[in-house]
Amino acid sequence: MNARLVYFRISEQMSMKKMAESLGVSESYYQKIEYGVRNPSFNFLRKFKSVFPDTDADYLFLDPVCEGAPLRKAIAE
Repeated sequence: MNARLVYFRISEQMSMKKMAESLGVSESYYQKIEYGVRNPSFNFLRKFKSVFPDTDADYLFLDPVCEGAPLRKAIAE
């Protein structure tokens, strides 16, 4: 489960359905990302950053032990 994403969604006072609608994805796809069944696609991350531009996607979607390149750089390109 992506606890950070759950906390973010709740802090925005959104249901899973409303979050999925705001991102233009199906509710089931969003649920799979939040539950950790699927990793977010690049397209999903781009949509997320366009809807929530001031939110740190690295913090929400990267594993804290991950040493990979920051998402914000890849998304901005």
